[in-house]
Amino acid sequence: MQTAVHHLAPPMLSQYPHTPLARLNDNPNVIPTPPIATRKRKRAHQFTVSYSEVQEVDPSGKVREVIVIEDTPPPSTVSPATTHTALYSASYQPPIYSAPVRTRARAAAEAQALSASSSSVIAPPALKKRKRDPVEDVGALAKKAVNGHLQNAIDANKSWASGGAAVTDDTSKAQPSCDDKEGHYIVAPDDIINRRYRTVRLLGQGTFGKVVEAVDTETNKRVAIKIIRAIPKYRDASKIEVRVLQKLKERDPLNRHKCIHLLSCFDHRNHVCLVSELLGMCVYDFLKENDFAPFPRHHIQSFAKQLLGSVAFLHELRLIHTDLKPENILLVKNDYRITEVPVHGKRNALPKQKRILDSTDIRLIDFGSATFEDEYHSSVVSTRHYRAPEIILGLGWSFPCDAFSLGCILVEFYTGVALFQTHDNLEHLAMMEQVMGRVPASFARQGARSKPEFFKEGNKLDWPKPKASRQSRKEVRACRSLLEIIPPTDPINKAFLDLVKKLLTFDPRDRITVKEALKHEYFSFPVPPEL
Repeated sequence: MQTAVHHLAPPMLSQYPHTPLARLNDNPNVIPTPPIATRKRKRAHQFTVSYSEVQEVDPSGKVREVIVIEDTPPPSTVSPATTHTALYSASYQPPIYSAPVRTRARAAAEAQALSASSSSVIAPPALKKRKRDPVEDVGALAKKAVNGHLQNAIDANKSWASGGAAVTDDTSKAQPSCDDKEGHYIVAPDDIINRRYRTVRLLGQGTFGKVVEAVDTETNKRVAIKIIRAIPKYRDASKIEVRVLQKLKERDPLNRHKCIHLLSCFDHRNHVCLVSELLGMCVYDFLKENDFAPFPRHHIQSFAKQLLGSVAFLHELRLIHTDLKPENILLVKNDYRITEVPVHGKRNALPKQKRILDSTDIRLIDFGSATFEDEYHSSVVSTRHYRAPEIILGLGWSFPCDAFSLGCILVEFYTGVALFQTHDNLEHLAMMEQVMGRVPASFARQGARSKPEFFKEGNKLDWPKPKASRQSRKEVRACRSLLEIIPPTDPINKAFLDLVKKLLTFDPRDRITVKEALKHEYFSFPVPPEL
């Protein structure tokens, strides 16, 4: 990672008018802590996250620690951008996979998984059909992994966050440890948190901590509690998220813009806890449980309008989400009906069952990486599959990187699988050229100055390199253009294709803003239910 901090060129910001802001033990009752698994798609194996620390220098000259979360390259699969049928993506593979190519990165990850297995007694979570990249889920502050010791408990009467919702819990040194060796809170059934919330079950776990379902004993309502790892860096990062969430609630008390609302925040036994409404599964999990079948077109339009509205609201507050992806979009309700759809390309094949959501109401979550426009910008943000080209090329980033991520998400809703499945920067850029067309000359010149190793004479992308593997070359060639992915067979598809093209533009200065995207003609077409 470079030590230089890149700033966005002024022209990139001109299209956005400025608006001022006025716990493993042997107790059988304890739910063990699963290992932190990397997010992958079309993987035959699951590995744990490894990470390393690097330093960056911010504009004021202060050295900041940034965590690089590492993962492994996945086995070869058909790119999600390569094949698509009318209802199901042909890139979805049955659960029998060929052995993946062994690389140094994979060998390192296997060693890491082997060492982590000694501290876990349950299997990793379900596989995900996504490749990862050596620099993944890196945020300005929120996505940081850790080395160090647990922070001392906060004083009983001292609040760590601003606002009346912040509460500090009493902590006794005589109490047994409630954490595992990685600083995660050990969740036990019917555990009482902050003398008010009774735990029901573990909903999920990430590098930041755990999310549990609980009952508010004062209101008898079910809530979700995000329990941050008892490690200083994560605690500090969570305070940034709390500040953002409080600002969102303050500016949108009725939640018209569908961003998750913070109900309460407090400190419990050295763990920062964030309480929010209990929602359904994330959109990615719904796709996975639905065999990665694409969403119906009228659902895509509904999702698109809500997401653009949510992000436009953030941008008005001069806030950049930086980590937009299906995992960070929650359904309000999981209810669905089942319909049968024909299997195309197979004679006498029995119809497949497909889940159709009853409601497309969603909420945008995870503001742990959100960054205000005038605050420190880490050089690398966004999850690999949704990372904009200006970030890859080190040209600086701002609001347009969110628009690019939304374009990738909309294509994924249409095909069922991620658009760019890669773990390498140059390969990623080559895939972009296959899908989006040639890199514009002016943008290529900027990229060549910043990352000359990616370009050759004439400011053309230097792909393929002699060291590029046969599989890598094959996957890049297999990527289809947007015109092939979204065939303009009717006015609705034509308008949808045009919107996606404008979101997936190389140069952020030419990329459509989310506010402009809300006015696109695509949203003027009534899309009838097709299933």
